[in-house]
Amino acid sequence: MSKVAVVIPSYRVTNHILEVLSLIGPEVQNIFVIDDACPDKSGDFVKKNSKDKRVKVLQHSENQGVGGAVITGYRAALDAGADIVVKVDGDGQMDPRLIPRLIRPLVDGEADYAKGNRFDSLEDLYEMPRVRIFGNAVLSLWSKLSTGYWSVTDPTNGFTAIHRRVLDAIHLDKLRKSYFFESDLLFRLSIVNAVVADIPMRAVYGEEKSHLKIRKVLVEFPWRHTVNLVKRVFYRYYLREWSVASIELPVGIGMLVFGVWFGLASYIEAASAGRAATAGQVTLAAVGIILGVQLLLSFLSYDIQSEPKVPKQRR
Repeated sequence: MSKVAVVIPSYRVTNHILEVLSLIGPEVQNIFVIDDACPDKSGDFVKKNSKDKRVKVLQHSENQGVGGAVITGYRAALDAGADIVVKVDGDGQMDPRLIPRLIRPLVDGEADYAKGNRFDSLEDLYEMPRVRIFGNAVLSLWSKLSTGYWSVTDPTNGFTAIHRRVLDAIHLDKLRKSYFFESDLLFRLSIVNAVVADIPMRAVYGEEKSHLKIRKVLVEFPWRHTVNLVKRVFYRYYLREWSVASIELPVGIGMLVFGVWFGLASYIEAASAGRAATAGQVTLAAVGIILGVQLLLSFLSYDIQSEPKVPKQRR
């Protein structure tokens, strides 16, 4: 039987965390609450008010961000001998009663990492703020590109479960400690070819306040996703192995750039001379653009088909 631990990063969640703790079922053996230098002293609050003997409070002297808090919890769970580590936020937006469903793919050996997906049901989307729907849709597409997990949606969902074999394989110190943590973790999972499962869930939006700064997301997330995309493509298609996709990508980009550049240059030259571009110039530009697009689509198809299928815990 798999030993399960729960990690709860705690920052200004004193209004909800006791209820969250009360909903964690007997399938969990250890619960680690990480007080990330919380101004409300949520760690002391839990120590004083929680009677659950499974709960252990870990406290940071300095705020490390949600990622830093989760990493501390991961290490504590591994030291406690956990086979599966679940991460639950302490703000009440996740239902801990869904933990058995979340960990099922890992227990059955079908996946290495499972995460919640708030986009599975169209009806549930009506409860989500419109700005979050748009933001998550954009981030989902960007995450698919940077991680290669094309079947995974809602990448910033923090309701997750991970197998210890995968935790042992990735470098925890390299994970981003900001709100990019979940997205960066997916990137690290793709590097070790871990299998990821999406689990439908319903998010609850009440009076809790998000500490996520929109302006910071608009700067950090696109940049980090772009960096991870370049790293993944280089490692996957040029450092680890070579395939037909390794040729399609640079040739496709080159032909597309040439077609656009040659077409624009021919048009500008013809316009300045007061004549139309020749049929040969138009044809050459069109051929470059069409072949470039076709090669890039072929690369994309190969990348989609290359999503990991065999869980690392079974290899």
